[in-house]
Amino acid sequence: MALWTAIAETLRAEIAAGLYPPGARLPTEAALSDRFGVNRHTIRHALKSLAEGDIVHARRGAGVFVTARPAVYPLGRRVRFHRNIAADGRSPSRRITRVETRPASEAEAGALRLDGAAEVHVVEGTSLADGQPLAAFQSVFPAGRFAGLPAAIRARGSISAALSDCGLTDYTRAETRLTAQLAPPVLALALQVAERAAVLRSVAVNVDADGVPVEYGTTWFAGERVTLTVSPD
Repeated sequence: MALWTAIAETLRAEIAAGLYPPGARLPTEAALSDRFGVNRHTIRHALKSLAEGDIVHARRGAGVFVTARPAVYPLGRRVRFHRNIAADGRSPSRRITRVETRPASEAEAGALRLDGAAEVHVVEGTSLADGQPLAAFQSVFPAGRFAGLPAAIRARGSISAALSDCGLTDYTRAETRLTAQLAPPVLALALQVAERAAVLRSVAVNVDADGVPVEYGTTWFAGERVTLTVSPD
C-alpha cells in the first residue's frame, strides 16, 4: 500500500470515529508531515484523496476541514437566517461587507414599488454556519422609509434587529424565485468554494403587514452545503 493511501485510510478512520467531527479543522500539513514522518507532498496526496471522496474540503487561507452535512434551510413565509441555522443545531453568524446608499436600479425600483428617482440602502455580506460560509447575500431596502437603517446595521450587526429599531418588527416573504448557476470568481471567494462550483440563487421580496415591499434580496447558497426546503405555507 502506498504511504499516502495508508495515511488517508488512517485519517478517514479517525474522522469516522468522531475524533475530527463535522466542520472541524484538520492539523496542518506540517503537523501531519511530522506525525507520519513523510514529506508534505505525500500529505497533500492523502488529503486530495479524502477531498475527492467529499470527506474533507479546503478553505483558501484557512486549512482543511471535515465536510459537514448540508444545513437544512426552510423557505417559508418568515425566513430568518439566525433562527433557521440555530434550529438545525449550528451556530449562525453574519459578516457584513457593504452598507451603501445609492439610487435604485430599475429592477430594485420595480420590486420595491419605488419611483425612478428613489434611493435604496444596499447591504451585502456573507452568512455563516459554524464559521463556514453558507451563503452570500445582497439586501436592498427603500431609503425613504428606513432613513436610519445603515447606522442601525453598523451598530447591531443584525438586519432584523436594525429593521426593528427602525419600526419594522415583522415582515413576511411574498415571493421567492430559485435558480441554479455556477459561481464566478468573486462569489466563489466569498463562499470559499471552487470557481464555477454549483450555487443556488434565491431572489425574494419581503413585505410588511400591509403588503408593502420592504426588502428586495438576492442570496447565493453554496450548493453543497445547504438543503433548501419549502414549507406548505
